[in-house]
Amino acid sequence: MPTEVALLESRALRVERMGRVDALDKIKSLVMLPDGIHVRTEDVARYFEVSTEAVKKVTQRHRAELEENGLTLLRGADLRTFHRDMMSLWAGDEGESYPQAATQLTLYTRRTVLNAAMLLRDSDIARCVRTYLLDAEEELQVAYRSLDRRVTGIEGCLADVGSALQELGPVLGRMSERLDGLDRKLDVTYEVVGAMSVKLSDVSQDLVRIDARMDGLAQQLKDLRG
Repeated sequence: MPTEVALLESRALRVERMGRVDALDKIKSLVMLPDGIHVRTEDVARYFEVSTEAVKKVTQRHRAELEENGLTLLRGADLRTFHRDMMSLWAGDEGESYPQAATQLTLYTRRTVLNAAMLLRDSDIARCVRTYLLDAEEELQVAYRSLDRRVTGIEGCLADVGSALQELGPVLGRMSERLDGLDRKLDVTYEVVGAMSVKLSDVSQDLVRIDARMDGLAQQLKDLRG
C-alpha cells in the first residue's frame, strides 16, 4: 500500500486517486463560489489553513498537473464575463459586494483542490485528506480480498456440484431408459384397452339385438297362448 510520502512524490499515484473528491468534505467543508464549481486561491488557503503564498508556491511548482485537473487563469474578457455571472448569483450579507480581482483570477475546482491536498506538505488538513485517501484504499483492498475469498468458496462449491452432477449422470440415464420402457408399456396397455373397448361395444350391440329377439319371441308365445 502507498505511503503518504509516496503520494506526495508520485504523480502517478496522485492520478489514481483523483476521482475521490468526496474526501475533501469528509475532512472539512469546502466553501465554493456562487456557481458551486470554483474556488479562489484565498478560498483554497482558508480550507487548508495555510497562507495564500503557500498555495501559490504549490501552484507554480505543479501548474501543469493542476491545470490538467481544472486549474484556470482568467484575464480580460473572460474575467469580466465570470465576474458578471458571479455577481448575478451572489447572495452575500447586506451591504457586502462580490469580491472582484483586478486583472486576473486563478480558479480551482474540487478536483484541483484534491490535487493540491496531495501536494501541500505543511497543512494538517491536507495531511488528513491524504490519510483518508490511503485508509479508504486499504479498506477497499480488504473488502476486495474478502470478496475474492467468497468467490473462491463459491467456485469450490460449484466444482463439488459439478462432480455430483457427473456422478448422477449415469443414474439419470438409467432412470430415463426405465421411464422410456414404462412409456412403451403404457402405449401397449392403451392399445389393449382400446381394443377391449371396441369388443365391449360390439358385445353391447349383440346384447341389444338378443334382447330385441327375446322380446319378439315372448310376444309370439303370448299370441299363441291367447
